Amino acid sequence: MAEGEFALVRANLEGALDKPGQPVSWGTMAHDHDVYVMLADVAVEVRDEEALRTYAPRLEALALRDNHPLYLAIAQRADGVARGLGGDYAGAEARLQAALAGFDRLGAAWQIGRTLMELGEIELARSEEDAARRYFGQAQRAFESIQARPGAERARAKLSGG
Repeated sequence: MAEGEFALVRANLEGALDKPGQPVSWGTMAHDHDVYVMLADVAVEVRDEEALRTYAPRLEALALRDNHPLYLAIAQRADGVARGLGGDYAGAEARLQAALAGFDRLGAAWQIGRTLMELGEIELARSEEDAARRYFGQAQRAFESIQARPGAERARAKLSGG
């Protein structure tokens, strides 16, 4: 996703924040934690450290308040990516491992694969290529377990030096 596209997504999603949910014919409007999870996930994809540092803590606070383990793990991953982008590799690894444990408890293979990819990126940034390859291989297996071909292909590309 191009930076301009992220700006458009961000503007539209931020406009939905703090609006009261009201019953509609097919359910309810998205709540703030739903919007923050989308903002955090998009910020991970475009590697926007500033957005991650804005949205991850807000999402984490709401996930803790609402006892929402999936959104908590997503917030932890977003914070881990932000820390990695800022050069805090130890902090990034700790947050990504916490996210991985949360996704593992939920049996969320796609989320596990995404988080393993991020751990691989941290290891690459540390110049720990063997550890990175292990994470990318684990990610590939997680993606393949649910036939998530695009994720598996990204992991394979990383394993082949891409």
